[in-house]
Parts: sequence; structure tokens; C-alpha cells
Amino acid sequence: MANVSYHISSLLDKMNSHDKDYRFMATNDLMTELQKDSIKLDDDSERKVVKMLLKLLEDKNGEVQNLAVRCLGPLVGKVKDYQIDTIVDTLCTNMLSEKEQLRDISSIGLKTVITELPQSNTNEIGRICKQITNRLTEAVSKQKDVSVQLEALDILGDLLSRHGALLASYHSQIKDALMPLLKSARMAVRKRSNTAIGHLVITCNNQIFGELVGHLVSELKSSESKIRDVEAVTRMRRTYVQCICSITRQAGHRVGKYLQDIMPLVTMFCELEEADDELREHSIQAFELFVRRCPMEVTAYLSSIINMCLKYITYDPNYNHELEGRFIFHVIFYEHEVFINDRFIFHVDISLKVRRASAKCLEAVMSTRPELLMDLYQTVSLPLVARFKEREESVRADIFTAFIALVKHTRNVSTAGVGVGVSVANGNEQEMETDTPTSLLLAQVPTIVKSIHKHLLEKSTKTRHCCFSLLTQLVLTIPGCLAHHIGALMPGIEHSLSQNRNNSSNMKIDTLNFIHVLLTNHEPSMILPFVKSLSPLIVVCVKDPFYKITSDALLVMQDLVKNSIITPQVVCDESVTFDVDPLIQTLYLATLHRLKTSDIDQEVKERAITCMGQIMSSAGQRLESEVPNTLELFLDRLRNEITRLTTVKSIHMVAVSRRVSLSPILPRAMPVLANFLRKNQRSLKISTLRCLESIFTNFADDISNEMMGSVIEEIPHLINDADLHITQLCMQLLVLMLQLPISSNVKQGLLVETLPNIYQIIKSPLLQGAALNAVLDFFRILITISERQKEIGDPPLVAFRDVLRSLIEPIYPQKSSSSKPRLSSSPQGQTTSLHKQAFHSTAKCIATLVVASPGECELIVRQFMLDVENQKSTDSIRMFVLLSLGEIGQRVNLVSFPELERVVIGAFAATNEEVKSAASFSLGRICIGNLQHYLPGMLKQIQMQSKSQYLLLHSLKETITFSTQEALEEFMENIWELLVRFAESPEEGTRNVVAECLGRLTLIHPDHLLPKLKGFLSSESPKVRSTVVSAVKVTITDQPRPIDPLLKACFGDFLVLLEDPDINVRRVTLTLLNSAAHNKSALIKDLLPETLPKLYGETRIRKELIREVLMGPFRHTVDDGLDVRKAAFECMYTLLESSVTQLDIFQFLTYVENGLKDSYDIKMLTFLMLVRLANLCPTAVLQHVDKLVEPLRATCSVKVKADSVKQEFEKQDELKRSALRAVNALLTIPEADKSPAMSEFLAQVRSSSDLSAMFESVQNDSSSATSMVTLEAMDTS
Repeated sequence: MANVSYHISSLLDKMNSHDKDYRFMATNDLMTELQKDSIKLDDDSERKVVKMLLKLLEDKNGEVQNLAVRCLGPLVGKVKDYQIDTIVDTLCTNMLSEKEQLRDISSIGLKTVITELPQSNTNEIGRICKQITNRLTEAVSKQKDVSVQLEALDILGDLLSRHGALLASYHSQIKDALMPLLKSARMAVRKRSNTAIGHLVITCNNQIFGELVGHLVSELKSSESKIRDVEAVTRMRRTYVQCICSITRQAGHRVGKYLQDIMPLVTMFCELEEADDELREHSIQAFELFVRRCPMEVTAYLSSIINMCLKYITYDPNYNHELEGRFIFHVIFYEHEVFINDRFIFHVDISLKVRRASAKCLEAVMSTRPELLMDLYQTVSLPLVARFKEREESVRADIFTAFIALVKHTRNVSTAGVGVGVSVANGNEQEMETDTPTSLLLAQVPTIVKSIHKHLLEKSTKTRHCCFSLLTQLVLTIPGCLAHHIGALMPGIEHSLSQNRNNSSNMKIDTLNFIHVLLTNHEPSMILPFVKSLSPLIVVCVKDPFYKITSDALLVMQDLVKNSIITPQVVCDESVTFDVDPLIQTLYLATLHRLKTSDIDQEVKERAITCMGQIMSSAGQRLESEVPNTLELFLDRLRNEITRLTTVKSIHMVAVSRRVSLSPILPRAMPVLANFLRKNQRSLKISTLRCLESIFTNFADDISNEMMGSVIEEIPHLINDADLHITQLCMQLLVLMLQLPISSNVKQGLLVETLPNIYQIIKSPLLQGAALNAVLDFFRILITISERQKEIGDPPLVAFRDVLRSLIEPIYPQKSSSSKPRLSSSPQGQTTSLHKQAFHSTAKCIATLVVASPGECELIVRQFMLDVENQKSTDSIRMFVLLSLGEIGQRVNLVSFPELERVVIGAFAATNEEVKSAASFSLGRICIGNLQHYLPGMLKQIQMQSKSQYLLLHSLKETITFSTQEALEEFMENIWELLVRFAESPEEGTRNVVAECLGRLTLIHPDHLLPKLKGFLSSESPKVRSTVVSAVKVTITDQPRPIDPLLKACFGDFLVLLEDPDINVRRVTLTLLNSAAHNKSALIKDLLPETLPKLYGETRIRKELIREVLMGPFRHTVDDGLDVRKAAFECMYTLLESSVTQLDIFQFLTYVENGLKDSYDIKMLTFLMLVRLANLCPTAVLQHVDKLVEPLRATCSVKVKADSVKQEFEKQDELKRSALRAVNALLTIPEADKSPAMSEFLAQVRSSSDLSAMFESVQNDSSSATSMVTLEAMDTS
């Protein structure tokens, strides 16, 4: 401390020097010291430093003054509060000085202090800001010097934008000081006043906001009667409309309620004949802001706004389009006047600003109103296209941007985009629907192309950029739409890729990007006629020195190769004939040049490798003499850590095509590829496994034992449940390796290394789906090959019973010492720790073995039957053998075992529920093997056995689910009649199984059975109605089905049950609506307008469904309507994902607000909905943020009683954490943190140690999740 004080004192002495250089250097050294985090000043040093820096603000040398101001920033974080008060007071006093230089430097200093105020002490910041505000307000209102007013307004705006919420008590005073300045004669004062007012309205309360807007409206209404000077009236109107724009820009969500008073005035000003162009511009800018910031309230005025924009987008009073091309106008701009041919004089043309504002307003409408797409294409689209001829480039660019926004929005919301694209690409335009936005856009494509193809030949790169951006979006929205217009666009493409000096690098990049999109979204037959003319241009771009152009050109070259080497089935114009070989040779040489170059950008390297891989895979047979050299280059790039991943993918591409033999490099490449399998890079391992699979598939004869050995060493370590996708690829590779024509010793070594890992992964609870199927395929091939070897007298790779013993060993822990294959049972008390999924996986493996070796079937089935009835068998063994019998029975007809059915049904009497479930599963699967034998008996048992009906119905469900349609055909009516009898069962579990069976049957015969289901809707029994609705829910899957059009035609009849008097029926119907919204939103698309009110109605808390239950001395409240409300909110959450464009978000938010005040489960759902809404509809949420914060605050303020159980504390903590997640999502919306209610809530959170720590944890989790998503995207790329 002493050393610091001494050093500071020496600097202060030098700062008093008469020599300006000494003062400058000393001040610079002081700033360096102040910027150090470790510096600590004592009270005396603080006082001296502050005093000296304030003195230096009046220094005669400007450089010293500037350094002194810069020192104030780090200084305010190092000194005590009373010293900051001294600095602020001095700076505010200096601002009122008569010396202009001192005023300016003090103004800069004050801005610096405001920016650097320490954020740790909110109360202290508020006190200092209030001190500054008081002085600034006086300066603004009483100071006659305009320059002082301007500086004060500037600082006041900065202060309000940073710390406006802390100045709530001064808001009224600030408003009163600013409003008179809107009538100032100085434009600069008016503009800065507008800016300050814009910052004020972000944080002021509703009363001040209402007074401010009311004052503006009243002044605008009375402007003409108060002021007779036309120019003054116009100036005042411009200022007030600008002020409204500033308010809407900063706090548009609060302007909506006043829009009914504002809109008529602004509309009138825009239409007045005597209005000047600046007023029109500001009025249209106000319309744009209303559209963007007040989406709900502006809806009623959208039609008039669109009409006005269409009118003024053609507003060009100073240009006669009829004379265009006949006269040349010599225009001379001089200040605010224009001389034309020395004869006509008028003011500078500001009409372009009106047209530009109109274009931007139309863009706002197109970007924010998806529900108006049809109307926009019918009324706005073609007028916009007609204005592509706009003479001013800046306006023309905005018109293009508006139309591009329309096309982009069409792409985002159109559900018919993909199907339409296919139809257009195939030339079947007549198959399209004619009442969709996409179809209307397609009809306008010829007009669009005709309007822009001339612009593609202009010198202006900005216009050409707009043209290519529009064309790119058109092709992405409607693939194939330019098929008949490519010829008209080719001159523009050639012009933009030529070596013309007007073509910038960005222009070429835009053109190449468009060509890539064009080639990948059109049929090769449409592209082929233009390949010959495109190729030389692309080759020149590949040689361009700028890496980005080269990279994009190589990407386009890949597309050219694909489109040049077309199959004979592709029909093209007979007049299009050219020799492909020279073209391929040219493309090859251009790519080879880049592939050989080592000192180029990484992106170019990767694109060159990929492009060469495409050339080799598509036309390798045409380049036989070049293949060896190319393969050597691939091998070299394979050994390079930077390019290895791309090279692996390219080799895979070449191997799959089989156009080029890889045998010259395989002996050297295989060890390298095998080595990649031990790397940590997941994408490299996956690509390598796919590459090896393609090599083993297509070059099996070239694989030697040595090559296999290198791969065998690496494969076993990859077979685990840490990454099932890699495990699946490894199993597929093992299957191929077993079938390779290599020695049995190598295969034996492979099995020795891999089988233990395979047996281990079968026990994993995660093994299922594609990975499990790959394991089953491995065992099938393994046993099949072994059985084949036994037949011809060779030693088998493995013995069937050894594999069987290894599979069942975890379930049968005690093995028999004899070599007999008998499956010994464990003692009664012994249990296994395997997961249930492991039993299912092992059972499937056993069934696969039996199918591959039918001779072992009888022994295994009989042993399993004995194990089921063996009293010493554990429940785990019984469950396993029942599952195995079911899996075997599904694949093999077990009718030769007459006792099997009795044994399995007998297991229904087991005490263990999992054994019962396994028996039910087994009976259903065995039935599939021979429906004629087993199914009639099962149906009879269902009718007779009341005790086992539930299990038997589960068996029937298994049979229906996995049997073929043809096999079930003859039993359909009997099954249906039986199921209908149980549709009214008193047991809900039984009804659910019946519903699933009915749904599965309906999927098989929708034409016949769906009307029957519909007929049950009129049943008097609510149980039947709920069963029918559940059955319909089963028919809704995420894949296309033949039932879909039939279901769509009658889906509304099922949703009528949302008004059913029975509460359970309504709940089930809500789950049906949820399923439809999640899996097939098209089913409810047209029904939502009439369905949503019913859905929202079910979110209300109904007091008549709340009852009290006595539990001993305690009263417990039961809400019978909770499940229905929960189902309703779940459905609302799903609709946000699938049908958000059809929702009235403002109405939706009203019910979300109600959910935030409901019970625990519903609160958790609505918190999730808030997170999603903040991402999907930020503007609408911002308008409701004040109302949303209150229930969030209430949730976070709940105190749990000290004597509550631990679960209650955990429940409340999770509720608070979820609420804070919602708050964190709300804070991602721009300006949400400036809401007074949100600012107050955040202050409350920060003041509580528990909430503050929890909120910090939530924010960290959110950041980590975002980072992980980014990393995953990078990894999969």
C-alpha cells in the first residue's frame, strides 16, 4: 500500500508540471495503474487523484484533457462512493460552464462515469443516477444554450437506457422536461428528445406512459387548429409521429392499447395531399413498427396499411415512366434543389424514402403474418414484382428483400412444399393443389423470371445479388420450379461468373451458391443441356485465388459431374448431344490441380477431395489412366490428420460405386483405416466403419488375412453400449467379415476376440432397435455358416450348443459339469440381476439360433416347457423361457408340441406379475406361428376365463400387432365381435387393451371397420365411448397410413366428445387430440377454429369437481378435474410444436397465464410452454411479460413450512427451478429485462441468496446445453 501511495504521489507531482509532456506522460501512467485489478488506494490518495483529474479536465492541452477523461472510467470502480459524488457533481457543474471546450469534455466524462459505474451495489448506483438526473433535468428545461441542452439530452438518454428502472421516482419530472422540447425550433433538439423519450418509456409505469401517449395524440389532433403556419404544422406532425415511432420501437408491446387513437391520425397524415414526403415516410415507418411490435392490435388495420404501401411503393412524382427510353434527363443536385436542363427547379427528390419505407412495411407484413399468405399472393405479390423495375437501386433492393421475405415465409409454413417440389421437378404441375400459397407462387414464377432476367445483366452487383437471392429461395421453396427457365437465366449466370471487373468476389459466391441449389433441386435431364456452357465458367472459378470462390466452385463441380453422368432411363432432349469424356477430363484436371496443392485453405482441401471422390465414383471408368495417381493422392491425404475424415468419406463413395478398383491401395490403406477406429473422434469412427463395410462388400476377393488382422484388433473394443450406433456398424461389419473368402483360422480368431463383448452387450438394458437387429443378424449368419460347414464335413466356426450355453449362462448361473446340453435350473431362491430388456434380447437371440438350426428346435422347446413347470425354477428363469418360447413360436410353427399351449396358459397362475406378462406375450407370439390352430382356442379362452381375460387379451393384442393382414383376414369378424363385448368392461386396464386391439384391427381394414367405430360414438355407455376414442388414437401413427384420408374426413365426429358430459371421455378425447397434433397435424388443421375454444374451456378450474375427503383427523382436498386440465395443457404444449401458425397467440397466452396459477403438475407444464413461446413468438410474449412475471414471482416466493416432509421441500425447489428456467427464457427476448415488473422480480431474485444461486445454476445449465448442441452439430457435420 505504501509503495502504491508513493508512486501515485510522484505521478500527481508530475501532473502539476508546467511541461505538457510531463503532464501527458504522468496521466498516461496513472491510467495504466488504475486499469490494474490489484491497485488499492487509501482515502488520501483517492482524494488527491480525483481532485487532480478534475483539474486536468480544464487543462489547456487537449491530449491531456482526453487522457484525464479516460482515467475517470477505471477510477469510479476504485474509489469510494463519496468520491464518485464529487466527480459527478463537478462534471454536472462544468456542463453548465460558459466555456464550450470544458462543457464538451465534461459531457464525455459524465458519459464515461455512467458507463463504468460498478454494478455490484444497485442502491448506490441508483443514488448517483438520481443525482445526475436532477442536474440534467434542470439543464434540459431551464438552459437557454442549445449546445448544453443537446449534451444534457444525450447523457439523459444514455442514463435512461442503462439505469432507467432505478430512476422511477424521476420519470414524471423527466417527462415534463422533455415534452416541451418536442416543439423546439432546432431539429437536433427534437431528435434527441425523441431518443430520450424512447428510452424513458421502456421502464416508466403505465400512468406516465398513458399520459405521454395521450399528450402526443391530443397534440396531433389539435395541431391544425392551434397553428396556422402550414410549415410549422407539418414540422410538428413530423416530430410527433417520429416520437410515436421511437416509443413503439422501444416499447411497442405497450402501445397496442392506444392504437385505435393513433392509427386514424397517422393514416390521415399519410393521405393528406399537402403532406410532405418526410411526413409520409415517418407515417409509413410508424405502420411498419405497429405491424412488428403490436401484432394483435394492428390486425384490424392491416388491409388499409397494405393498400397504402402498395399505393406509395409506386409514388414517384419526379419521374415519368412513360418517357423512359425516349428522353435523357440531365439531373444536377445542388444542396436542396435540382436543376434540370437549366430550366426546371424543385426540391431534392425525397420520394424514394417514401417508396423505401413502403417496401420495408410490406416486408414486415410478409414476415409476421403467415395467416395472410394466400391474400398476399393474390394482392401484393404481382405489384411487388412489377416494381422490380424501380430506378433507385436502394429502393429496388428493399423491394427484392420484401419479396424474398414472402418466399421464405412460404417455405417455412407451407406443408405442401415437398410434395409440390417433386411434382414440379417431374413436370406434373397439373397434379398440384391450386389453393395453396406454394401453388400461387409457382404460377407467378414465369412473371418473376421475366422481370429479373434483365437485371442479371446489369453492372450493379447489389441488384444482381438480390436477383440470385430471390432465385435461390424460389428453388428451395419449390424444387424444380425453374426447369423451363434455365435458358433465360444462363446469360445472367455467365455474366456474373465472367472476369468482368464489375464482378466482385461476393457476386461470384452468390452465383455459385445459386447454381449449386439449382443443380441439386432439378432433374438431371433439365440440367444436361446447359452443362457444356456451365463447365468452363466453373473451371475458371476453381482456379480463382480467393479460397471461398474455389471452394464453392468445387461444390458446384460435384453437382455437374452428377448431372453429366446420367443413367439411360433419364430422358432428355434428343437435340442435346455432347461428348462426356472431354468434359470429365477437364473437370478432373481442374480438381487434380487443387488436390495436389498442399498450401491451400482447409475448406478447399476438403472440397477438392470430395469432388475427386465424386468424379471417381461417377466416371472412374472413363479415367483409367488417371486412377492410380488419384488413388495414391487419396492414400496420402488419408494419412494426413487434417484431411483424413473427408478422404475416408470419399473412399467410401468410390467403393460403393465399384467404378474404380481400390486393390492397388488396399494393403496400405487398411492398416490406416483400422487405426482410425481407436481415435476419439466419433464421426471419424462412424465414417471408417461405413467405408470398411463398403470395401468388404465390393472388394471381398482383394481382402487378405493380413488386412483382416488389423481390423480384427480394433473391432472388439467398439462393441459396447456406450455408443449403440457404432456397435450396430461393427456388427454389420462382422457379418460381412464372416462371409469373406478367407481362412477359417482368421474367422476363429475374429470370434474369439468379439464374442465375449457380444455376449456382454446382450445383457445391456439399452440394446434394442437397429443395434439389436444387427446382433440377431450376426448370430443368424454365424450359425448358418457353422451348420453349412458341418454338412460338408468341415469343423464349424462355433458349436450351436456352446453359443446357446453362453447366451443363457447369465440366467442359469449354475452350469452342469457334463457336456450335455441340458439347461439346468437354479435353486428356488436364486435370482439374477439382469434388466428386463436383457431377457427380451436373449430370447430373440435364442429364437434366431433355432431358426438357423432347425434340428435343435425340439430339444430346446421341450426343455423350456419343463423349466416353466419346474417348481425349482426361479421367476427369472420362467420369465426368460416363456419369452423365448414366444419368440421361437413367432418364427417356427410349434403345433407339434400339443402340451405347449397348456403349459403357457398355466403360467397365468404364477404369483409374479412379470411371469404372467411373459406368459401372455408368449401365447400371443406362439399363436402367430399357426393362427388356424391356436387363435380359435385363444378366442374361446377369452370368453370362458374371466380371471385371465386381461392376460388373454394382451396375448390377442400381440397376435393382432405382429400377424400379417392376410393371415388375420378370416378371423377378423370373430375377433371384432369378441372385443366389442369387452369394450364396456368395468376394468380400465381391460378397456385399454381392447381399445388397442380395436385400433390395430381398424388399421388393417379401415374402410370396413372405421365406420363401425364411429357408430359406437352414440352409445349410451361412457365406457364404450372412451374405449372407441382410445381405439382411434391407436390408428394415429407418425407414418403415412391408408386410413389417414378416411380418418381426416370423420375426425371432427370424434372430437365432438370434447363436450361429452362424462369427464373421463373428455380426458381421453383430449389425449386423442394431443396424439393427432403430435403425429399428424393435418388431421386437425381445418378443425382447430372450432376445437380450440373447447380445448381452452377444459383448462378452467371447476369448483364443482373439487371435493374434500376425510382421512382420519385430516381433511384432504381432491380435484377430480386435475387430470382433464393436465391433458388439456399437454395438448396446448403439443400444438405449439405442430400448429403454432394457426393459433391466436394472444388468446393462447391468456390460458397459459391461468395455468401458471394452477397446481404443481400444470405449473410445470406451463413453465415449459413459456420457454417454447419465448422462442417461437417473442413479440407476443413481450406484450404479456408483465402479466406473466406475477405468477412466476408468486411461485418463487412460496415458503415451505419448517415441519414439512423432505419431499415437499424437493417439490418446491423443483418448481422454483422450473419457474427460473422460464424467466431465463423470457430474458432471451430483447427488451424483456427492461420491463418494470421483470426488473423488480430480478432484483428480488438477486437479493435472495437461495434464489440467486438457483438462478445462476439455471443460466449455467442453459449455456452448457447451448454449447452441447453446437458441439453436436459440429460433430455430425
